[in-house]
Amino acid sequence: MAMLQEFKDFAMKGNVIDLAVGVIIGAAFGKIVDSLVQDIIMPPIGKLLGGLDFANYYLPLNGQAANLSLTEAKKLGAVIAYGNFLTILLNFVILAFVIFQMVRLVNIARRKEEPAAAAEPAPPAEDIVLLREIRDALKR
Repeated sequence: MAMLQEFKDFAMKGNVIDLAVGVIIGAAFGKIVDSLVQDIIMPPIGKLLGGLDFANYYLPLNGQAANLSLTEAKKLGAVIAYGNFLTILLNFVILAFVIFQMVRLVNIARRKEEPAAAAEPAPPAEDIVLLREIRDALKR
């Protein structure tokens, strides 16, 4: 029973819940970036390079015909799927850039919230200094 309570306490901490929400949102955002790259960006690039599906670009290693789809070529033997690799690499670059921008914005917001360092107090006015000297002289 104590272990169940300990687990409940752990799971209900704010950081754990924040992390879970972040992971779920991150996974959904990753799917959006995948779709952006595979459905919007890569088809025009593939068209420019002579094909319609950039993810199906590969170098056959076992003598497969070059006109097969990537899955069919993989069934016949080893291939170097450079089109798929480049698609995933572009996914990573876009995702890393977006995350960098988000962290950058959070850091800017934190800097604005931090109180300015306490400036040195201004020197007292001359009349205040004179009054202090008089006070000290009277004490003596």
